[in-house]
Amino acid sequence: MPDNDASLRDNLVQLLRGGNAHVDVLSALKDFPPKHYGAKPENSPHSAWELLEHMRISLRDLWDFSTNDEYVEKEWPDDYWPKTAEPPSKEAWQNSVRALKEDLVAFEELIKNPDSNLYAQIPWGKKDQTLLREVLLAADHNSYHTGELVFLRRMLGAWNG
Repeated sequence: MPDNDASLRDNLVQLLRGGNAHVDVLSALKDFPPKHYGAKPENSPHSAWELLEHMRISLRDLWDFSTNDEYVEKEWPDDYWPKTAEPPSKEAWQNSVRALKEDLVAFEELIKNPDSNLYAQIPWGKKDQTLLREVLLAADHNSYHTGELVFLRRMLGAWNG
C-alpha cells in the first residue's frame, strides 16, 4: 500500500507548481517581453507587473502566515498590490520573479517535510487555518493569476505557448 501522506505531499507540490492542467507560472513569466511589463490592453484590469507583484506578495504572505508566529496581517487590498502598473526597472521585474521562485521552493520544502503537520491548526491562525489550507489557497491563487498572465500575453501578442 502506498504511503498516503507522501503521496498527498507530492501531489500538493505538483499543484503548487502548476502545469498539470495548464501552464505553470514560471513558464507564463518566461521570456516576458520587457516592453509589455506595464502594458494594459483596453479593458484589462491589470498589467503583467501588477499580476506578478500581487502573486509574489500574496505567496510570501501565505508563507509568512504559515511559518511565522509573529505574523502581522496585511491590509487588503493596499498591501497586496503594487502602487504602479509598471515596474520601477527591469531589475525590479527580475527580482520579483526570483523572489516568487524562491518562495515556491520554500513552500515546496515545507510541504515535503514530514515534520510539517498539514492538518494541525496554525496556532496564531483562526479555526480551520492549517498548512494544508494555506497550500491549497496558494495553489488556487497562483493558478487563477497564471491564467490572467497567459491571457494578457495573448492580448499583447506575446504568447507562443
